[in-house]
Amino acid sequence: MNKIFKFVAIAEGISYIVLFANMLINKHSNPELYKTLLFPIGMAHGILFISYIYLAFAIKEKQYWNTKVFAIVLIGSLIPFGTFYIERKYLKNA
Repeated sequence: MNKIFKFVAIAEGISYIVLFANMLINKHSNPELYKTLLFPIGMAHGILFISYIYLAFAIKEKQYWNTKVFAIVLIGSLIPFGTFYIERKYLKNA
């Protein structure tokens, strides 16, 4: 389960960055491409985000995370590059 969470954490971080890049770069320079890519990127990111949160709850006790660490893991999904930090700091033994 830890390896799956590690993979989802990295994939969620990448999808978050790709979603932001699409919004920042394509919205004004190429609106048609922006509209075309928004749904599939947004859907993939949404599924990965929900998976990240679900897996965080699922492995909380196995990893012996206290409330503070668990809150950091959850907040890490909201910050760009946050999941990469979480994966490196809290999942290095996976």
